[in-house]
Amino acid sequence: MTTSQTLGELEIDLGEKLKRLRLNKNWDQKTLAARAGVSVRALRNIEAGQGSTVKTLLSVVRALGRESWLQTVAPVATVNPLTLTSRASKRVRATSPTVKVNAAKRLLATAKLAEGEGQPAPGSPLELNAARRLLATANQANEQPPKSRKKPE
Repeated sequence: MTTSQTLGELEIDLGEKLKRLRLNKNWDQKTLAARAGVSVRALRNIEAGQGSTVKTLLSVVRALGRESWLQTVAPVATVNPLTLTSRASKRVRATSPTVKVNAAKRLLATAKLAEGEGQPAPGSPLELNAARRLLATANQANEQPPKSRKKPE
């Protein structure tokens, strides 16, 4: 079944499926109508794709033992989306390069002061090395001449 079907085509398709189920059980229309508690005329209308009430459709589906079809119409969510948001990690905002460079400068300045006073340096050696690399990269970027926006002639 494709999503491009019209409502009439969907009704006919559903009616044919119900008719196939009835025939697979070797029931005639009168037998199924009696088991479903609907009139033979209502069953004929459903099988022909000519419409019927929801109550009649549900009665026929139940009589054919296909109530599981109804679970596929609106399945119950097994995961509550709201619980996913509470379990998610906090959002980490992007930090501008200027803020990173200033933080690296502060970290290295405090490390230098602590070293002069014989105190242990704040932060781990990995953090200090990362700060040094960041400042070196920033200094190299500042030494390069600014790129011209004009196109060469």
